Amino acid sequence: MKKKCAALLAATTLALTVHAQDKKLPGHAGNPVFPGWYADPEGVVFGKKYWIFPTFSAKYEQQVFFDAFASDDLVHWKKYPHVLDTAAIKWARRAMWAPAVIQKGKQYFFFFGANDIQHNGEPGGIGVAVANNPEGPYRDYLRKPLVDSIVHGAQPIDQYVFQDTDGAYYLIYGGWGHCNIARLKDDFTGFIPFEDGTTFREITPEKYTEGPTMFVRNGKYYFMWSEGGWGGPDYSVAYAIADNPAGPFKRIGKILQQDPAIATGAGHHSVIHNPRADQWFIVYHRRPLGLKEANSRETCIDRMEFNADGTIRPVVMTKEGVSPLKL
Repeated sequence: MKKKCAALLAATTLALTVHAQDKKLPGHAGNPVFPGWYADPEGVVFGKKYWIFPTFSAKYEQQVFFDAFASDDLVHWKKYPHVLDTAAIKWARRAMWAPAVIQKGKQYFFFFGANDIQHNGEPGGIGVAVANNPEGPYRDYLRKPLVDSIVHGAQPIDQYVFQDTDGAYYLIYGGWGHCNIARLKDDFTGFIPFEDGTTFREITPEKYTEGPTMFVRNGKYYFMWSEGGWGGPDYSVAYAIADNPAGPFKRIGKILQQDPAIATGAGHHSVIHNPRADQWFIVYHRRPLGLKEANSRETCIDRMEFNADGTIRPVVMTKEGVSPLKL
């Protein structure tokens, strides 16, 4: 009996060890990259540090703050709790979502969605906060939303701030299957109309749901977004390529989606580029296997690679994550 118990204990220990190693190999970050339920991660580089600003994944009424995470090497992450919350944003009361953080000069501007507005006239929309350091504390920059209305059918959520090669800043945003782009004033207090006099231009590609992001590579504009339902297993990421930030964008295909051996609900991502090593990474959230609760989402990082013609290869989701890489 003792021998059987010892054998069972040894087998169990071995299984747990293999499972743990499967999740995190020595020298790798492991996925998720930090503990806790976090979604919609904004990955960005400030100086010699990588930063991730995610949504706290919980019920809307509990989404009243943002945490931030910083790393020197993509593997070891330090948490900065409550860098922004409703105590600083008096008009926000719930559903604080999808940070977009950008440095301009010596200040850091934190764009966010709040209140999940369903109709024009409701308080809420896309706001802006500002701080002197990436870890905050952030304070309300405008004391009101930057975008407080539903334009072209786009709910004012899931904002991304894109700086073009000529220095111009654009706000790209939208839920409910519609995406808008608008040129920001240099001080981020409002918008500069396009040449035709319009402020918001719809750039919605085929199958777009939400979660836009954009980057430039070799002179081409890569526009990426999430498809499917955020609470379901089929959430995914697709992309298009154009010659300017306003498109037109013709959908090329999916590059990130569920893997029955790894996780489901993979989407709402951002992109990090290490220029020294010319390596690209996709920062995204996904749902662990066996979990169906919509808010059971965790933040992960995997490699993003390109074909010779500039198209993006399908992302291989991993449990081990990425290896260390300094800036």
